Amino acid sequence: MTTVRIAILDLYAGQANEGMRCIRAIISQWAQDKGIAAVCTEFEVRDKQELPGLDFDIYISSGGPGSPLESEGSTWERRYFDWIKTIDTWNETTSEAPKPVLFICHSFQLACRYYGIATVCKRKSTAFGIFPIHLLEAGEQEPLFNNMSNPLYAVDSRDFQVIQPNETVLAKLHARVLAIEKERPHVPYERAVMAVRFTEHNIGTQFHPEADAAGMSRYLLREDRKQMVIANYGEAKWQSMIDQLNDPDKISYTHHHVLPNFLEMAFAATQRLPVLS
Repeated sequence: MTTVRIAILDLYAGQANEGMRCIRAIISQWAQDKGIAAVCTEFEVRDKQELPGLDFDIYISSGGPGSPLESEGSTWERRYFDWIKTIDTWNETTSEAPKPVLFICHSFQLACRYYGIATVCKRKSTAFGIFPIHLLEAGEQEPLFNNMSNPLYAVDSRDFQVIQPNETVLAKLHARVLAIEKERPHVPYERAVMAVRFTEHNIGTQFHPEADAAGMSRYLLREDRKQMVIANYGEAKWQSMIDQLNDPDKISYTHHHVLPNFLEMAFAATQRLPVLS
């Protein structure tokens, strides 16, 4: 049986979350479906400054709480950026199998800062809920989004955003903006970047592709969370989110496709197999 070693970089800083559970569950199901053994190791990046070496095949870097700006200059962030550099150096210089990386939400914001591909800043208000994510032309051709509708629907939870892509830096890196947030013609704000192909083997999403309906339902049905959403967004918004969780074409579909698509194309890269579109 083929064995794949997967490093999961935990950026939740010890806070309770659904993200890590969902990532573990998706990997387990994907490996079972493929008939391979997935050996996963988790690294607590922020609290314990743990980072994986190059002895893994695939890397997934999670979301997490707090500001992606306030960590600038911190020891853990410097080590995290050094890790990205190490991965990129391997991918650019070795003739051996590449090391694919997926950056999610907080990790995505940090990666955007590391590569300098756009401005990372605080939002005027918190984005929280289930939103349409609009694929650009590059996104429609991206294997990460194979079999996805346009727009796709995903959980978005953030106080910060990535805006104003730097076309010069993008061109130098051969990076591509893949998706942007929903159009909001009633407000004078730039649409934020929601997914980027940073390098041939590194990709990231601002949204949470791992989120599942069950976890989101548990979150929204907790009385304290329900009242928080109602206080900030209104009861109609809370009810709309509950209704959307029951739509198989929205969160459930994204959960069952995007992260598995990444695992599929990452596995193909490590095994030197063609990526099926």
